[in-house]
Amino acid sequence: MFDSFDAVLLARIQFAFTVSFHFLFPAFTIGLASYLAVLNGLWLRTGRDVYRDLFKYWTKIFALTFAMGVVSGIVMSYQFGTNWSVFSDKAGPVIGPLMAYEVLTAFFLEAGFLGIMLFGMKRVGSKLHFFATLMVAIGTCVSAFWILSVNSWMQTPTGHAIDAVTGQFVPVDWLSVIFNPSFPYRLTHTVTAAYLTTAFIVGGVGAFHLLKARRRGVGASEGVRVMFSMAMWMAALVAPLQIVLGDLHGLNTLKHQPVKVMAMEGHYQSYPEGAPLILFGIPNSAEKRMDYAIEIPKLSSLILKHGWNEPLAGLDTIRESEQPPVGIVFWSFRVMVGLGFAMLLVGLWSLWARWRGKLFNAPVFHGFVLLMSPSGLIAVLAGWITTEVGRQPYTIYGLLRTAESAAPLDAPAVGSSLVAFVVVYFLVFGAGTFYILRLMGYPPQPGETPLGDAGDGPIRSAGITPGMPREPVLAEGS
Repeated sequence: MFDSFDAVLLARIQFAFTVSFHFLFPAFTIGLASYLAVLNGLWLRTGRDVYRDLFKYWTKIFALTFAMGVVSGIVMSYQFGTNWSVFSDKAGPVIGPLMAYEVLTAFFLEAGFLGIMLFGMKRVGSKLHFFATLMVAIGTCVSAFWILSVNSWMQTPTGHAIDAVTGQFVPVDWLSVIFNPSFPYRLTHTVTAAYLTTAFIVGGVGAFHLLKARRRGVGASEGVRVMFSMAMWMAALVAPLQIVLGDLHGLNTLKHQPVKVMAMEGHYQSYPEGAPLILFGIPNSAEKRMDYAIEIPKLSSLILKHGWNEPLAGLDTIRESEQPPVGIVFWSFRVMVGLGFAMLLVGLWSLWARWRGKLFNAPVFHGFVLLMSPSGLIAVLAGWITTEVGRQPYTIYGLLRTAESAAPLDAPAVGSSLVAFVVVYFLVFGAGTFYILRLMGYPPQPGETPLGDAGDGPIRSAGITPGMPREPVLAEGS
């Protein structure tokens, strides 16, 4: 069945599929863990029960999302030893210790305090419980630190030498390896994206229940209004910051990976006197041109070089064997940027509605926020595709090509495991996602039951009180 396929391409598709599934969960849990810490702290500071109820409500969702993130992440580590054994052998002396540091710091920190955070609200003191929640939130950020350090080193490798005998990458300066040139930009951009992702999911759930309460002719609960307000504050404050960080990250990429920027901008040709910003178009790699381009003259030079007439080199200066797939990078970058500006619109719109006293009585705005609720997840996937596909044809940029990194496997072996992953992932994680949407379909209740409380077993633990009228779930209502 797979005999006519390229084994390297199938291995790339398999890793892209599994990492895409995995990336969605940490993108949500990093921000959600911090949100839970804020809710817990606000409850201790103010004594308002609404913060405690929201904490209990979102803890159940966090537990499921965190579990799926851990399980989906384990699979990728096995692929390093199966499909990408040559890469693992050559890059192992650098990447192996960094991944071990992630386990020894972040994973141990999360695992050590996660049980107290999830099940200890009534079993330990409130201050200890808050400390445990804070440690879990810090642990998610520490995990992002190490994982993004690994990825950034693969993008901008420094602090290493290449062993003349084995061909392995050997660390000679760990600080240069960890804090490589693109790492600070990628870390801040990715973590901020995680906070925006959480803000829009929380805001989308709040908007869903505000609209549902309006249709039923009743007022939304205090919990719904508080979580929607908090999410909109986050969108208003973080969305413009993310655009600034994205611009800085782009300038860093131009310095260290100019070919990636050429593909992102769709610049097949060089521009000696100012490059246009191509808003939309159809990349034509066969003819080396952008068909049906809609562009703004010289704006790309202004953004990237801060001058209207600054020259920008194009892909015509790069050997074809060194170029990434332009179409994928061009469009994934526009999806990410477009959603970023849509998030900014939501943030500004929320400030306008808040100033007019209409934040909880603006159905058109609530409908738009509900529509935007998965935008953070889509944007982080688009950003990941831009980063990783734009690095091609290398796994370690400029040093180790992707075709030289794969294990010597036959296409049928890789293809059959790819099919197995697709089937299992959609069944297992599809069921988990559906259950999360069911939990989101119920609004937070006063006196919300904490996770693992005795009483009515799994029904009460899921936050569904016996006798509660059944309401449309988010999966149906959206």
